[in-house]
Amino acid sequence: MENDEPASPDPNHDSTQSKRAQIEVIPCKICGDKSSGVHYGVITCEGCKGFFRRSQSSSVQYSCSRQSNCPIDRASRNRCQSCRLKKCVAQGMSRDAVKFGRMSKRQRDSLFAEVERHRQQQRLQANSVQEPQPLPAYRTGKEPREQSPHLIPPLPPAFPYSVEPELQGCPPEVHPYLECRIGEAQAHSLAYRGSHRRGESNSLSAGRGFDSTRSTPEAILNMSGSEMGFRPFDPESSFFSYPTSLHIEELSASIVRSHRETTQYRPEELQALRWKVFSREEIHAYQSKSVDEMWQHCAVRLTDAVQYVVEFAKRIPGFRQLCQNDQIALLKSGSMEVVLVRMSRMFNTENNTVFFDCKFAGTELFKSLACGDLIAALFDFAHNLCALRLTEQQIAVFTALVLLNADRPCLEDRERVQRVRRDVELALSHILHRDNQESLLHKLYQRVPVLKSLCALHIEKLRWFRQLYPLTVHSLFPPLYKELFVSDTDIQTLTTH
Repeated sequence: MENDEPASPDPNHDSTQSKRAQIEVIPCKICGDKSSGVHYGVITCEGCKGFFRRSQSSSVQYSCSRQSNCPIDRASRNRCQSCRLKKCVAQGMSRDAVKFGRMSKRQRDSLFAEVERHRQQQRLQANSVQEPQPLPAYRTGKEPREQSPHLIPPLPPAFPYSVEPELQGCPPEVHPYLECRIGEAQAHSLAYRGSHRRGESNSLSAGRGFDSTRSTPEAILNMSGSEMGFRPFDPESSFFSYPTSLHIEELSASIVRSHRETTQYRPEELQALRWKVFSREEIHAYQSKSVDEMWQHCAVRLTDAVQYVVEFAKRIPGFRQLCQNDQIALLKSGSMEVVLVRMSRMFNTENNTVFFDCKFAGTELFKSLACGDLIAALFDFAHNLCALRLTEQQIAVFTALVLLNADRPCLEDRERVQRVRRDVELALSHILHRDNQESLLHKLYQRVPVLKSLCALHIEKLRWFRQLYPLTVHSLFPPLYKELFVSDTDIQTLTTH
């Protein structure tokens, strides 16, 4: 029998129903869909309520064909019944749970307090219109700097993000290699546009407000979120100073939201496009490109991806409170590593392809780069990371952790970077504990030195290419790419040619 409040002649029934309606502002704790009240002791939607009821039959037995860590959200909740039931139980759903109308006053007060917190967070989010201050130019030396008052603002009275936020879409006019979210209906139009990419500009991201082939590094790094086409964001409201359990949970939610708002495709959208692969003729066309032409093409794509990593970094709580030089130092040395982790989201392990130029491509498409060992290593890394079957939440916090590395060169205040990183480490541990996957923590840390070696190999190949085609690097590579990946000595050498 359904574990909901039955009809009652109680004169307080209308009041109870009204209060229950207030609960529906909180999304379903299982899949994130619109909730319909407290069912089996947990705030859920009608779909998850019915699923749990059906799962309680003695004749029902579910099993997972993967590793029992399938993501459960509104789009994927019907794909794995075993993992969905596991999440229901983990959230506290039970046939023996107390019905809403029979909860103690203390239980109901706690529930309504959560509702009020959620409403307050929604109001704060709606009123959040301040744009982040632009990032300054990177300094390699130790020249004096003025302390900008906005870098260390007063702490906000409340955190603006809900733990299970409803996500807003981003405009789609960016290159598909970058992960910027679009609506489901736009996925097919992007794929269509990709078939005509040869007639377009080098960067499909021009509609976002930046052109990686012409902008200076300072202009790209300093670009505000509104110019990029993202929703307004207030960096001051995303920082807190002490890691209580509530703050760590909210920190996790903020990083996840920032990740989703700076990635292009949802997992289910990538899933829908996973068998859209390049034809033999298209592969041959890429292989027929000259070495310098293909390098330039990939440099533009990589630069586009980095731009969205920059926007992601700006939204990590605590990042904007670092000194100006350290923000740039972390981006210079860590943005490529974040791009590689994000690439795993766009990797199809079933045919070893990665999403590139609107379709999935194998290693053979990149043959004309003349660096097969680097491409093979990148594909191996993506394949091995996919084997961990990370959720979007886990990937989000892990990428923040990768970026916030206090061992990066040229940092001025390593202790402050370490303090911000420590909170992110707690957030990752929190998410893994919540998902009953604490064993993943060690495996993720094992991937960090692999990321560093891949980035070092990329720099090595770039130096080889620069020796062969110095004018291409100097004149045709995106300025941001040169700023991030070409050393100051190399840049000086390029300008003398």
